[in-house]
Amino acid sequence: MSGRALSFGTVAEAYERFRPGYPVELFDLVMAYAGRPVRTALEIGAGTGKATRLLARRGVTVTATEPDGAMLAELRRHVPVNVRTVRAAFEDLRPGQRYGLVFAAAALHWTTPENRWSRMAGLLEPGGVFASFGGPVQLADPAVEEAVRAARSPFLASDEVPSPDGTPPDHDMQWPGTELQRSEWFDDVRQSMIERRLTMSASDYVGYLSTVSAYLVLPATEQEQVFSRIMRILPDTVEIVADITIHLARRRGES
Repeated sequence: MSGRALSFGTVAEAYERFRPGYPVELFDLVMAYAGRPVRTALEIGAGTGKATRLLARRGVTVTATEPDGAMLAELRRHVPVNVRTVRAAFEDLRPGQRYGLVFAAAALHWTTPENRWSRMAGLLEPGGVFASFGGPVQLADPAVEEAVRAARSPFLASDEVPSPDGTPPDHDMQWPGTELQRSEWFDDVRQSMIERRLTMSASDYVGYLSTVSAYLVLPATEQEQVFSRIMRILPDTVEIVADITIHLARRRGES
């Protein structure tokens, strides 16, 4: 998984262009859960800064951390000037400043499980909020989805990232909520969803696939072949399901 985690820098511009951003509704949901003004936030694995922008443009002072230099350079081209940027993986962050909010947007599954939640708690103020959000982008039409699956099958059985703790997809609480519920550092764990349907051109959808780690780790010749096969079977435009699953938890107070 570490190779997949560090595969995005080669497509930083495409990542910014083709990945969907985050709606204001997400910001409102996190702030409502916090129940108090959130003035400082830390993003883990910020990518090109799509989630950082959502908060920074609404008055939150954000520190965006990202281990890939190319992704961080792309982020700096798009975020407000008051965003602080740090090139670092989550595991390299050291306790120091504490934040009212620590969040990860489609990035938490790349972090190391060992001591994940004690590290997270060390970055948060007592009573501070942890948020993780994201979700797969899927084709809404089952027939088109099946055609794409068949087209990619000689190269990939699946392009998804499996649940890090093996939680079945039909379980009421999904990861990372399952881990948070077991953690001594967090309580008031909640899971919610924002439903989204988006329309993309076929070329933009293939552009999106070009930023998915499962394809990025394929040899270049195989990438070309699989994208060509997929492009040939797509209609001119596709509807996608891009629901956002949000997990929220509160750092326990310190004795």
